[in-house]
Amino acid sequence: MSRPAGIEFVDDPSTLEHYGRDWTRFWSPAPRAVAFPRSTEDVAELVAWARRGRVALVPSGGRTGLSGGAVAGDGEVVVSFDRMRDVVALDTTEPSITVDAGIAVGEVQRRASEVGLCYPVDWAAAGSSQVGGSVATNAGGIRVLRYGMTRDWVRGLTVVTGRGDVLDLNRGLIKNNAGPDLRHLMVGSEGTLGLITRVTLGLIDAPPERSVLLLAFSGLDAVMPAFQSLRCGLDLSAFEFFDRASVEAVATGSGREFPLDEVAPYHAVVEFDDPDGSRQDAALAVFEALVEAGHVVDGTISQSGAQAEELWHWREAISESIAGRTPYKNDLSVRVSRVPGFLTALDELVGQRYPEFEVVWFGHIGDGNLHMNVLKPDDWSIDDFRSACERLTPAVFELVGRSGGSLSAEHGVGLLKRDYLASIKPAAEIELMREIKRAFDPDGVLNPGKLFPPDS
Repeated sequence: MSRPAGIEFVDDPSTLEHYGRDWTRFWSPAPRAVAFPRSTEDVAELVAWARRGRVALVPSGGRTGLSGGAVAGDGEVVVSFDRMRDVVALDTTEPSITVDAGIAVGEVQRRASEVGLCYPVDWAAAGSSQVGGSVATNAGGIRVLRYGMTRDWVRGLTVVTGRGDVLDLNRGLIKNNAGPDLRHLMVGSEGTLGLITRVTLGLIDAPPERSVLLLAFSGLDAVMPAFQSLRCGLDLSAFEFFDRASVEAVATGSGREFPLDEVAPYHAVVEFDDPDGSRQDAALAVFEALVEAGHVVDGTISQSGAQAEELWHWREAISESIAGRTPYKNDLSVRVSRVPGFLTALDELVGQRYPEFEVVWFGHIGDGNLHMNVLKPDDWSIDDFRSACERLTPAVFELVGRSGGSLSAEHGVGLLKRDYLASIKPAAEIELMREIKRAFDPDGVLNPGKLFPPDS
């Protein structure tokens, strides 16, 4: 079957490997080609072509996901949005910005800042993550505590469904109660219902200056009392948690010296509004109270933007620092108050099953999100390590289900967690999800095999 004219297709080996995978490394990329549409019309033509030939399409954004949602390992055609990166409109009255799906989230942030506005959803990979992919996975990041998830900022979407229909959802409106809002079905659907081609995002006024605390905790039981005191005493925008293994990994990877002298099992980067340095005394008062209570054993506060960036480095560089160890990642969430007990139970579970495994813990603990990173022992093959982790995974997700949590806080389900969805969702809900998939993608050409468990 001939390919659509006017759409660029590339099939050299290096391109196929580059675009056929995300940050997971447990599947070998094997797409048949990579398509580079330049418009919504091109995407609609691709979907029509795929339906006629029963060709599977895998959408590809920045490929920074960690659940295998952008993996093309079975002869699919990857749909890259790298040629769709325009800013369509920047409205300073609403305010909002309308962009093509392929533009980087970091570029949206930069364009907004040029006019004194802000897109506040942020994470370490924002410079390479694309807007379409961030919507398809409902990305969260480091400031969910203050600003929420991507879903909370999506004002409108242009989407090509698996039927080939082009939907202009919500059209950027702030208020629209004309029936169910299909926009929210697309957010977090991982490209299984439609291919997002254009997005309107809400913006806010630029936030005030911020300062950053780096804290060392006496133990895990000190973290939540400290969080509660800091949240009551300061206007927090982030509370980011990490363990000592994270510190050691970043120090080894970057060659930097950790700013705190006291060796402690757990740490947090805490960001708070501090216009003109007016909240420094309040921050010091909370810090001293936490030290007196025995919760905090060491800490420091930024005195400049450069110092704030240095403190943030110890949280944001963790993923990159452990990437060479082929980490098996779980992106989990529970209610905020349950985090310490949940982490303790998980740590004990891994220690009992595989005492030789090293686990690195970090996450957005202020919103209940933990990143569990099991590192591959140096003398293990990837296949043996993956098999061991797959034997561990059902017990991990069973514990998540018993804790009333989610097996995917922000990276999606993809291939990695698809078969375990029943551990947190009842059968009736999963069947309704399948029915929605069939309605939007009757021929199953959009990202097949992802997110939805196979029919039993």
